[in-house]
Amino acid sequence: MSVLKIFEENDPENYQEFTEFEEIAARLKQAGIHFERWSADRDLAKASTPEEILAAYDRPVQDLMKRCGFVTADVISVNPEMPNHPELRKKFLEEHTHSEDEARFFVDGCGLFYIHTNNKIYAVLCERGDFIDVPANTRHWFDMGPRPLLKVIRTFTTPEGWVADFTGSGIASRFPRFESIVAIPA
Repeated sequence: MSVLKIFEENDPENYQEFTEFEEIAARLKQAGIHFERWSADRDLAKASTPEEILAAYDRPVQDLMKRCGFVTADVISVNPEMPNHPELRKKFLEEHTHSEDEARFFVDGCGLFYIHTNNKIYAVLCERGDFIDVPANTRHWFDMGPRPLLKVIRTFTTPEGWVADFTGSGIASRFPRFESIVAIPA
């Protein structure tokens, strides 16, 4: 179940919480974030290749690319058995921006986007079927958790793809991490 927690940027202890999809989408829209629920109805093998995942969701991805001007798509797939998953998690944990939108479709698993805008932190748990588009130059960070499990289709407007411009603010370290917000099965 998708969840949105909204914090004041200077108060990581108190928040408003929303669990209904329509309310989450409406609150994020007020912050300039596009959030949709797509059909993630393809059963993918744990070892599905990026090519297989892109082929399974070719139609909605191609529609998105045409509608929004994206030129390329790829897949990030992370699981707890990957020996480098702690380094991957760390890579995304600091506040940063991009010169292009960060549009992501969760085809499996989950991850937590923290969006810093309008003097608030919007912590949104994206799960299977969620599509989120964080506009260019929006401060944010991402936490896949200590035992990550996710398959996400990413789209880009430049062939180079993901390039982060880190803010150096340190704000991300003051807010609860994935494991404090999401119940993790043992």
